[in-house]
Amino acid sequence: MSAHSKYPKLFEPLNLGFVSIKNRFVMGSMHTGLEDSVKNFSKLAAFYEERAAGGVGLIVTGGFSPNRTGWFLPFSSKLTTQSEMSSHKQITERVHSAGGLIALQILHAGRYAIHPFLAAPSPLKAPISPFKPWQMSRRKILSTIEDFAKTAELAKTAGYDGVEVMGSEGYLINEFVSPKTNLRKDEWGGSLENRNRFAIEIVKKIRGRVGPNFILIFRISILDLVERGSKFEEVVTLAKELELAGVHILSTGIGWHEARVPTIATDVPRGAFIWATRELKKHISVPMIAANRINTPELAERILKNGDADFVSMARPYLADSQFVKKAFDERADEINTCIACNQGCLDHIFKRQRATCLVNPRACFETEIVVSKAKTPLKIAVVGAGPAGLAFAVTAAERGHNVSLFESSNEIGGQFNLAKRIPGKEEFYETLRYYRRKIEVLKVNLILNHRVTSHELRKAQFDKIVIATGVRPRTPQISGLNHKKVIGYVDIISGKVQVQKNIAIIGAGGIGFDTAQFILGRTQASTANGSEPSESEKIKEFCDTWGVDQTFQNVGGLKKKVENKSEQMIYLLQRKPGAPGKSLGKTTGWIHRSYLKDRGVKMMGGVEYLKVDDEGLHIRHQNRVLVLRVDQVIICAGQEPLQELYSELVDLKPDLIGGAFEAFELDAKAAIKQGTLLATNIEMT
Repeated sequence: MSAHSKYPKLFEPLNLGFVSIKNRFVMGSMHTGLEDSVKNFSKLAAFYEERAAGGVGLIVTGGFSPNRTGWFLPFSSKLTTQSEMSSHKQITERVHSAGGLIALQILHAGRYAIHPFLAAPSPLKAPISPFKPWQMSRRKILSTIEDFAKTAELAKTAGYDGVEVMGSEGYLINEFVSPKTNLRKDEWGGSLENRNRFAIEIVKKIRGRVGPNFILIFRISILDLVERGSKFEEVVTLAKELELAGVHILSTGIGWHEARVPTIATDVPRGAFIWATRELKKHISVPMIAANRINTPELAERILKNGDADFVSMARPYLADSQFVKKAFDERADEINTCIACNQGCLDHIFKRQRATCLVNPRACFETEIVVSKAKTPLKIAVVGAGPAGLAFAVTAAERGHNVSLFESSNEIGGQFNLAKRIPGKEEFYETLRYYRRKIEVLKVNLILNHRVTSHELRKAQFDKIVIATGVRPRTPQISGLNHKKVIGYVDIISGKVQVQKNIAIIGAGGIGFDTAQFILGRTQASTANGSEPSESEKIKEFCDTWGVDQTFQNVGGLKKKVENKSEQMIYLLQRKPGAPGKSLGKTTGWIHRSYLKDRGVKMMGGVEYLKVDDEGLHIRHQNRVLVLRVDQVIICAGQEPLQELYSELVDLKPDLIGGAFEAFELDAKAAIKQGTLLATNIEMT
């Protein structure tokens, strides 16, 4: 790819002297789960090959441990022997054949490991592991340095173009650097020089082993975002030492896994931490990689144009769309399936020990199993309902060559996504709907809006296949007084049909209950003087104030006191189920939503029995006490039930039922999109 008119910086090659990286797109390291078993390496190779073919300049693999102690989980990914090395050749060969470069990330989990023989600089238990680490002896430290070098050498033999040393996010190397986790009194702890020694010796040993003509990236923690973390001037000192030790590229790391500041979730503004990368770049001369919440070519180009970084790293955006780079090059950015930073298919899966995938692209990490091939016999297909399931089915079936008509009773596509996109912090859903609208145009799907199609029409048109994706309707619980004027459905609140009052009780503390509370509170407090949409810098400042991130580089660990923002409203978030509300939320994002509501004074209550609604308010029984919540509104978020009437009328034609219409226990866009995609890849004439 040569010079580009729209994104000239992104498509500018960078020559390291011994190798030229064809553009400034880096696919950042992300564990997929496929790394943990050699039997899945062919699938992993297909995963990386598709991204390389899509135009990514440099791919960084998920982390591989240099020894057993560094395993994240027992028997998880490592590269320590010749036999293990041989299995990697299929990965490097397929990436190279697709025109890409690939580096292996070397990651020692340190005290974050989840097994009983984990090791760390000091015996301090991490909050995310059930095990307390062993303190590494001097001998173990030296052997671990040697292990890093050996893994790098094996990676070079396997055909990798380089390695990335994981020195951030609170893993072992970061644990040595930080005074929070390094309490040693010997030559490996205490002073900054001693704490940095482990990282520097690893880089020197690797460079000596692999020679000068092998890419060496170090992922450095710019902001730890934990108490007693590194000072910024200490980060600068380490960066300069790494440069002298032989690092070719420095990659941005933001936050430890135990940090109580979100760093990559959808609540985080786009490019929220570029200011930190920009500041470190002033002090070094090697190229820098920017990362964290960058998901459009426009933002990536601006970062490079402003001189804030030399490369832009995206990981999840290449899960969402393997052709991201090619579409940008072809000036088809409106066709990119944008990462919405939900974490539901990627990080949530990994932390539940499942294979990663993507909510908006269920083919991610399943490239060999979910294959979109041309249909042998094109069919005339009707899809009823343009929510997530119907959209996924319609565009996938159209890609296969089927003639698809998509019926939607409302005036826009999206279904429940049109509510989700209105939740502050979930604005990325606008991108998903933009993607589907464009795909419908490109693939010439026959979209019929504002039309509630009848079973008679469908029968008369003689479709070969009918797919019902009519979605859900809110479930109405059995509570006395639900016809009272105080009682409102969540759809009317989020759509703006009904104005929010001051004191509110929300019945139902699942995902929709939390979304409704966040909608009422409003996620972005910043506004310009004339009341217009806040600028990106204002959004980032409001985020940093909300979560206590120091943009002045004065405070230890990059933290400051949160700006208090108690709501003047009194909001109760209630659930029947005993226990704390919010436990069913996403594994890696639920804490963000719980923390946000708690900081704003929302009273969350579990084990609630609803008695009645009347002029006084909502009467409940909680912990054997009868209480009256004197509220102005009672908002019902008590789940959904499937809309299956049309299906029942057509059951003799054996229509397929997908999405919320199939099962509405919990609204699950990930399941709906996957179900629609899978049906479309398999549907044939019967």
